Amino acid sequence: MDIIKSIEHEQLKNKIPELKVGNTVKVHVRIKEGNKERIQVFEGIIIKVQGGGVNQTFTVRKISYGVGVEKTFLVHSPLVEKVELVRVGKARRARLFYLRDRVGKSAKTKEQIGARIEDREIVIKEELAEEPVSEEVETKTLETAVETPAVEEKTEPVKEETKVVEEVKTESAPEEAPAVETENVAVQETVDTVKEEVVEDVKEEPAEAEKKDKE
Repeated sequence: MDIIKSIEHEQLKNKIPELKVGNTVKVHVRIKEGNKERIQVFEGIIIKVQGGGVNQTFTVRKISYGVGVEKTFLVHSPLVEKVELVRVGKARRARLFYLRDRVGKSAKTKEQIGARIEDREIVIKEELAEEPVSEEVETKTLETAVETPAVEEKTEPVKEETKVVEEVKTESAPEEAPAVETENVAVQETVDTVKEEVVEDVKEEPAEAEKKDKE
């Protein structure tokens, strides 16, 4: 039901005319004829107002050439452009069906003397509440658009620094390599000299043992 109510709320007009039974009004209705549109005025007395929300309607009765004509209009219909008040009448009933049996002056309601003829409207939805929201959204989008280039400018020098550090590392690496090789060569030489001394000592010991045996 909430979905249906939300859809109906979108179809409602922001402002609707104040309708009272017994008043004489002019209803400005849009009529389409092919590709053209025109406005037709229907003047008469409001006999009844019924329903509520999107389905609210009002019925207007008039006599044209001795024949009674009644039309029912939707209050929130886009075809009803405006309702203009012509005459304020007295009515003690919610529905004036007794006018159907009357002819001539008796088919009209009595006029309320001294009443102001004003086209009053009832506000249903407020338009101003939606406008500032769109402005705030536009300002936020502009702020984000201004901030993004600044972030890009900051990231570029960082990339250059990393490249410089990598180049320094690659240049320093081959200089350290020869020092390690020289150390390894020195170690190998010392090991070789130690081996030669050990071999000479081993050869001298058997020679001394043979001399002792001969003696």
